[in-house]
Amino acid sequence: MAESHLAREMAESFGAEAERYERTRPSYPAAMVEAILAATSGREVLDVGAGTGISARPFVDAGCRVLGVEPDERMAQLARSKGLQVEVATFEEWDPAGRTFDLVIAGQAWHWVDPVLGAARTAEVLSPGGRVALFWNAMAYPPDFAEGFSGVYRRVLPEFPFFQAGAPTGAASYGPLSDRAADGLRQTGTFTEPEQWQFDWGRAYTTAEWLDTVPTFGGHSRLLPDQLAELLAGIGAVIDAAGGTFDMAYTAIVVTATRTDTH
Repeated sequence: MAESHLAREMAESFGAEAERYERTRPSYPAAMVEAILAATSGREVLDVGAGTGISARPFVDAGCRVLGVEPDERMAQLARSKGLQVEVATFEEWDPAGRTFDLVIAGQAWHWVDPVLGAARTAEVLSPGGRVALFWNAMAYPPDFAEGFSGVYRRVLPEFPFFQAGAPTGAASYGPLSDRAADGLRQTGTFTEPEQWQFDWGRAYTTAEWLDTVPTFGGHSRLLPDQLAELLAGIGAVIDAAGGTFDMAYTAIVVTATRTDTH
């Protein structure tokens, strides 16, 4: 995961499930968006790895003008159909054409960006005093479900990296990603000391809702149909055995800093 920005095939695999991604992936808590905007002067926003627009939409709804940059045309097309302006490119190779922004965000995407090159590009496109806010939704499965889901993955996909180290455990499991993002910002020498904010929230899932979500996770779209069917059947059995629903705890993790006046 530490070198996930080099895994371009996986990084650009999400477009195969663009409609499902849009339908099932969670948004972000209102408190997070409010805190970011309260600390930001101006409402010109660049969304890095915009995907289908899930991360941009709360900022648009709050009155921001958002431009997305997204490497997958399939994801970009869906975002455009929802009214978002999106340019197709990796952030490292994207041409800002002299444009600057008050806020650069990345939702569930910065680990696919080179943390040093991405931070340098962010510094280039931010106005002096502009803010960067990189955020992720970290999942924490209920303990009984974590054990059950982990067992299904180990049985069906023993070589698959997802869940092999156990189920995600909330904010702690994202420590390497957030630390790497903060280190990249520090290396530019053009940001204030990065801060990390956390916002806890959660939602309930039915069996059908969770099984609809699973294929959107990294690498899952590349599974063979029989593998995916067996995986979903096993996961569904775990949820059904507990009554057909479970509560997922989320923590929205934000790594944020402001650009200083000099490059």
